[in-house]
Amino acid sequence: MGSLRITLCAGLLGVAFLTPAAHAADGGDGGGVAVTPASPAPGTDVALRVSGCASSRTGTAVSAAFVAEVRLTGADGTLVGETRVRTELKAGSYDVKISCGDRSRSGALTVVEAPARSSEAPAQPSPYASPVAPVHAGGGGTAQHLASATGPGTAHAVTGLVLAGVAAAAVALRRSRRSRRSD
Repeated sequence: MGSLRITLCAGLLGVAFLTPAAHAADGGDGGGVAVTPASPAPGTDVALRVSGCASSRTGTAVSAAFVAEVRLTGADGTLVGETRVRTELKAGSYDVKISCGDRSRSGALTVVEAPARSSEAPAQPSPYASPVAPVHAGGGGTAQHLASATGPGTAHAVTGLVLAGVAAAAVALRRSRRSRRSD
């Protein structure tokens, strides 16, 4: 699981460096905020790249446009993180507040309308494709599956009896060989 996370972060960094990004206003303190893609639609995953955080290896980014607070991590003054734009947003500009170490800055994220779906495209299963609340964990339906299970059948019982008989015969054979050796 750890190597998967490293691979995804490395890919995200590569995309962040190679894709044109929107640069938000940073208040003139020598740092910048880049959002990739520059103008996301609702439900789109976005990557944030914040420079000018030399005193910190972690930070946060908060916006009403994000499904959750973004945890930023990195080194050498550059922090990165990713999140998803809320699916229920309307097009417009949304403030992004960045905190890293003792510095704070703000920027803006421009959300555009979702592209119109063609008549051939499959319908989305729900208007809320991204999480809007914590997921209720509970075994993924295992309890319902086990409640409807009928238990072992005749074939399982016969197989169990045959295996028990083979085990009993092996034990009896081994005991008889030991008793011959001790005589």
